Amino acid sequence: MPQKRNLPIGIQAFDKLRRGGHYYVDKTPHLLRLVSEGGYFFLSRPRRFGKSLLLDTLKCLFEGRQDLFEGLFILEQWDWQVRHPVIRLSFADGVLTTRETLDVHIDELLRAEASRLEVALTNTSIPGRFRELIQQAHAVHGQRAVVLIDEYDKPILDNITEPERARAVREGLKNLYSVLKDADPHLRFCLLTGVSKFSKVSLFSGLNNLNDITLDEPYADICGYTDHDVDTVFAAELPGLDRAEIRDWYNGYRWGGADTPSVYNPFDLLLLFQKRRFAPYWFESATPTFLVDLLSERGVFTPRLEAMQTEAELLGRFDVDGIATEALLFQTGYLTVHAVEEPMTGYWLYTLGYPNREVESSLNQALLPALGVPESPRQRLSLFRILQAHDLDALEVHFKALFASLPHDWYRNNPIARYEGHYASVFYSHFAALGLRISVEDSSHMGKVDMAVEFGGHVYVFEFKVVEQVPQGRALQQIKDKGYADKYRGRGQPIHLIGVEFSRVQRQVVAFEVETVPVT
Repeated sequence: MPQKRNLPIGIQAFDKLRRGGHYYVDKTPHLLRLVSEGGYFFLSRPRRFGKSLLLDTLKCLFEGRQDLFEGLFILEQWDWQVRHPVIRLSFADGVLTTRETLDVHIDELLRAEASRLEVALTNTSIPGRFRELIQQAHAVHGQRAVVLIDEYDKPILDNITEPERARAVREGLKNLYSVLKDADPHLRFCLLTGVSKFSKVSLFSGLNNLNDITLDEPYADICGYTDHDVDTVFAAELPGLDRAEIRDWYNGYRWGGADTPSVYNPFDLLLLFQKRRFAPYWFESATPTFLVDLLSERGVFTPRLEAMQTEAELLGRFDVDGIATEALLFQTGYLTVHAVEEPMTGYWLYTLGYPNREVESSLNQALLPALGVPESPRQRLSLFRILQAHDLDALEVHFKALFASLPHDWYRNNPIARYEGHYASVFYSHFAALGLRISVEDSSHMGKVDMAVEFGGHVYVFEFKVVEQVPQGRALQQIKDKGYADKYRGRGQPIHLIGVEFSRVQRQVVAFEVETVPVT
């Protein structure tokens, strides 16, 4: 029986983790590869993915703290006699809302690092002090310096809903990071981590040798836990938990093609092991309200979030004055890579989708009020009970009541109501908020059905129509004509074909036709 160890919940210090009898997933093969390549690197990962621990591990490595690496891959691969001065700057703590408070914070960081490295600073400007810190660290310690910057973008993200403040803070950070370009003779290694990838032009001022490894397949699992890690390192924690449910609820983050490993967010997994119950731990920890507001403002068709295609260039574009929906959702961790294609040489297409059941359920729950639905636990419980009983008459009544609850002023004040997908979005998000297994635009040999839901040994196949656009009575007929249910036959499960028709004029479900396919 594997021996239990301490769960490293919230631990970001490598020495504390290694000396405290905690579980540790060995990431040093990735670090050896990264350090061997040398240069300036950038890594984007969502919050609570272990970026701070990664940087602290690198700090201990370059400082030559050999005892902390006993039993790890890198122990026999590293020259422990060579020790580098490490400058580590973190913007993780506090909320900085002005350029002035940012400059004070940066100056405090530089002073603290200078004191720790026993370096005297005489310059007065921030760029001057940072440049002097790097040069003097090299001179005093006899080895080139290492610069590690944690949450490099947090001051901007904290002000992203206030563009003027965000721009001012961005210029303050640019003032700091611009030093790295000409510091190359004094630097051994540099890594910046954060949630978002701001454009080099707007933030890094010519630092064109910054190597973005966010989507590089060799580093796909540099942060997070793989299935192999769960089954080996955390084997002692698994008894009593449904392994398939762990995978379904929490696995699925991917930064590369189908051949790259998918990973779990460590925060989710560690809290599951501690509390022994499934819950949206990561989502509830700090989902930004501006994300929901932005998706609402842009009228996002929520079923499309399951399979959203985008170009590689758009995926990496993020700035105060222009945040692409795809980039925002991907970089913050609400969507992840499902597939990578190169249909033409040099032209890369990424298909994004939810990483797992936790994110799909929680995000749609958060989006329902933006769709005009006063979502509540009572409504979710009602839907759950109806599906438990497989009561299709009650399902019709439930959704008619749901649409009737949308206030008239909401229609008048929200442009999303004009999108033909609004009704389908409400339907999909209400099911998704319950955490059900849903397929959107699921392909058959004749086409794509709008939505299929599997629950309790039954399959529900939905087609949606707006009666002002097509003749009434076509939704159910299309399911039958196109054979949308064929792929579910032979399972020995009841299949319910449901044609749902809406009226924009009446703002209501005007037809809810059902036909059940006998079990074969």
